[in-house]
Amino acid sequence: MDFAFGSADEEFRAAAREWLAGHLVGPYAELAGRGGPGSEHEGAAARRAWERELGAGGWIGLGWDRAHGAYGNRAASLTQQVVWAEEYARARAPGRVGHIGENLLAPTLLAYGDEAQRRRFLPAVARGEELWCQGYSEPDAGSDLAGLRTVAVRDGAGYRISGQKIWTSLAGEADWCFVLARTDPDERRHRGLSFLLVPMDQPGRIEVRPIRQMSGTAEFNEVFFDGAVARAGHVVGGEGAGWRVAMGLLALERGVSTLVQQIGFAAELAEVVAAAVRGGALGDPVLRDRLVRQWAELRVMRWNALRTLGAAGDAGAPSVAKLLWGGWHQRLGELAVRVRGAEAALGPLDWTAGAPYELDAAQRLFLFSRADTLYGGSDEIQRTIIAERVLGLPRVER
Repeated sequence: MDFAFGSADEEFRAAAREWLAGHLVGPYAELAGRGGPGSEHEGAAARRAWERELGAGGWIGLGWDRAHGAYGNRAASLTQQVVWAEEYARARAPGRVGHIGENLLAPTLLAYGDEAQRRRFLPAVARGEELWCQGYSEPDAGSDLAGLRTVAVRDGAGYRISGQKIWTSLAGEADWCFVLARTDPDERRHRGLSFLLVPMDQPGRIEVRPIRQMSGTAEFNEVFFDGAVARAGHVVGGEGAGWRVAMGLLALERGVSTLVQQIGFAAELAEVVAAAVRGGALGDPVLRDRLVRQWAELRVMRWNALRTLGAAGDAGAPSVAKLLWGGWHQRLGELAVRVRGAEAALGPLDWTAGAPYELDAAQRLFLFSRADTLYGGSDEIQRTIIAERVLGLPRVER
């Protein structure tokens, strides 16, 4: 299989590289390699400004379906989207705070929304002006999303939403949240759900509580809705179609962005190898074998991602991708501390600074990657999807 890029792609690469070099200056240069999973707390305000910089350059929403009209994004083929993702990661540009709006909400509106919804929300995402978060998981309905309890009751020209969401990334920074809620109390499980677009600026009606993690940071949040208001015109796909829309969105979650993720993984792997060389751990044949396996598996993930990018309707592709990278990154976190030996368990030598102390990159990688096989759909759920939807095995009674 040929994964080479054409001449038009390489011209696009040169333009992307030139733009990034010219704009990753000043405060943005200081954010190099910062932000993203495990360090979302770093430089939040500057990264929001960077989002607007990307929008002004037309780099948000590459390849959105132009048949629906122009929303401020530039045209780009699928391979050019891959090129941009690669150059962005290689430039060590700041972790994106607008990726949920760009990569999840926007394709969902293009597929299931109406034209009024697209024209209201897509230009603001493309300009980097409005940020989004995802209101799916609940304390008793994480991987079993159909068991959610958040309700949305029709109230005149809109809905009143009550309930709780959890593990909500970027809820403290987001302007909007797309919320899956039950609009028909007489239906059960996946029936009677709706996909609502909810403004987050509703004091007294929406409360965001950060969740402190064992790494010391607060990447995720609890979100409490107490009569929060959503307009009737902001129900995507129509009332009762929430499950179809939500599942369509999840299928979009593992796209070109996985290639950005993999380039970041490659940088982390290179640092682990460098630490093994510095500390002499590379002389251990077992560790050396594991490092080689990590490298080989990363190459396989890249080829699989490229192979499946254009595979429309492949029900198992997103689940296979999640299974591959979740376990891989978790094993890398284990290697990151193992190659350093006992030193990896130590904090800073200067204890006069007091607690809490900052973890180093390897320690954060180890701790944060414990969640990789859980968030975004646990490994058990991914295997069930592959078994039932791809292999045609009997469904498990729930």
